[in-house]
Amino acid sequence: MLKNKRILVAKPGLDGHDSGAKVIALALRDAGADVIYTGLRKTPDYIARIAIDEDVDAVGLSILSGSHVALLQQTRDSLREMGAEDMVVFVGGTIPPQDVDTLKKGGAAAVFTSDMTIDDTLEEVRSLLV
Repeated sequence: MLKNKRILVAKPGLDGHDSGAKVIALALRDAGADVIYTGLRKTPDYIARIAIDEDVDAVGLSILSGSHVALLQQTRDSLREMGAEDMVVFVGGTIPPQDVDTLKKGGAAAVFTSDMTIDDTLEEVRSLLV
């Protein structure tokens, strides 16, 4: 379970589709996490500020726009500038297989693709927050 864990689910960039992010947010909530959802079209600076203000254990970025590498890096940079460089950040969405290693090298603790089950995603998030 994810009881007593706080997770921010965020939609950075200009992507206007959030049904997947909402499904994951609800699944995390149902698994016991306290979930904060930012809504659509948030900047990396905004996401970092909310993560710090809400004292979350992890940030989940949902990205469907193809800008996943740049948006992860910008979010990691913002977290570092605000003194939260060690915060767990995971990325999910429309992620081509060839970008998974790049995202992990760029600071993503995990990368979730559309072919993963919700149960597998929850198990991976649990393992990140132990």
